[in-house]
Amino acid sequence: MAEEQANNPLHGVSLARIVDSLVDHYGWEELGNRIKIRCFTHDPSVKSSLKFLRKTSWARQKVEHLYLTMEKSVWKGSTGNH
Repeated sequence: MAEEQANNPLHGVSLARIVDSLVDHYGWEELGNRIKIRCFTHDPSVKSSLKFLRKTSWARQKVEHLYLTMEKSVWKGSTGNH
């Protein structure tokens, strides 16, 4: 199981950190455009989003995928000559 977690790019990243990062990067409006879920489009808050995402695996998977995509593009953009 430890080996499985070592290969998991989300290991050690909390759902709250994921949502905060996405909101900081995209803002609520764009986040709601990219992932059409009510907690992002109608009176959004981190608290309501976390509550929904913890209960709804398909939505959480979409959020995690967008986070990984965002992180990859941010990382590529900041690597310079690495």
